[in-house]
Amino acid sequence: MVCIAAFIILAIIGVFVAFISIFKREIGKKYLQILKKSWGCLGKKIRLQKCETGFKEDVKNTLLSRIIIKHPKWVKPLSAVIEVVAVIIVIVAVWALLTAIKSLLALWTLGTCNVTKPAACSLGAEVCSIDEPEPSNIFEATGRWFEEWGEIFAAIPDKFRSYNVDDFDFYVFEISQNEQPKAVDILDPGCSVCMESYRNQKESDFFNKYHTGIVLFAIKNPDGSFKFKNSDLIVRTTYALSKLQPLYATLLIDRILTTTDESGVSFQSRFNNYDRDDAVSRLSQFMKEFGLNESEINKVYELSASDEVNELIEKNRNIVENEIHVKGIPTLLYDGGKHTGLYKIPE
Repeated sequence: MVCIAAFIILAIIGVFVAFISIFKREIGKKYLQILKKSWGCLGKKIRLQKCETGFKEDVKNTLLSRIIIKHPKWVKPLSAVIEVVAVIIVIVAVWALLTAIKSLLALWTLGTCNVTKPAACSLGAEVCSIDEPEPSNIFEATGRWFEEWGEIFAAIPDKFRSYNVDDFDFYVFEISQNEQPKAVDILDPGCSVCMESYRNQKESDFFNKYHTGIVLFAIKNPDGSFKFKNSDLIVRTTYALSKLQPLYATLLIDRILTTTDESGVSFQSRFNNYDRDDAVSRLSQFMKEFGLNESEINKVYELSASDEVNELIEKNRNIVENEIHVKGIPTLLYDGGKHTGLYKIPE
């Protein structure tokens, strides 16, 4: 293990030696000699052959040369310590390499380098993430590490598939109905990125270029609560409203995502801070403005808690999480592809 650890350390410091050797070439030459010797020893270890170069002894002798003279009794215990440290260095290096590979594969397949908390990955798209529970102990952490590999490998075929909107049995709210290719927009009414993405789609005439359907999806926290206050209420109300007046459901989505209240604050922001009674009151006001009477509004709320709406919500959730493997939203399906993150206005 000593020669492997030494090679790892030499490979790391090689970056600095390369810079120093620009000014002092002799240092670079000496370093290359040591590195070649280290690589030769490592090569034999990889082939399960005995290292005949004596490199391991050279490393130990270099580290212990001064100790031998002053404290000869320390040589054996310190030699053992060097072996243990070498093992730790190798384990850490292997773990770091595997983690880097896992992060790159996750970024390629899932759009985020952090599978458990997608939004924490600065390299990924701008999203509202669907987070997994954080491990509470080392056993859960180990299990979660392997589960993430499983999610990554399960998502690899997605990179080579075509996302035909008609292949998924979504319950959608029709934003636009035309003869153009179909698109599906998966969003949470409380997600600020979803709001900005929706506004960009509207401004760029996306809804006229595509026959677009909205899938409302309330993101859950790992503990089962909802990520955005009142998102579930809005989703349920919209689902129920669509059963009575589909056009009004579309108007409700648009009202929350694109308009502001009397103070100029976006309704989405307001709903993320309203208590439930205020949220219900505002939704009722919207429905009255659309043309519903008190009896019809009560019918909407009654239907929103029904098994029928529960089944529709769970059906969409299952498709989003288990069939499309969405880790963050907004997610758009169009032109045969899955596009996760903020939709930007084409330049």
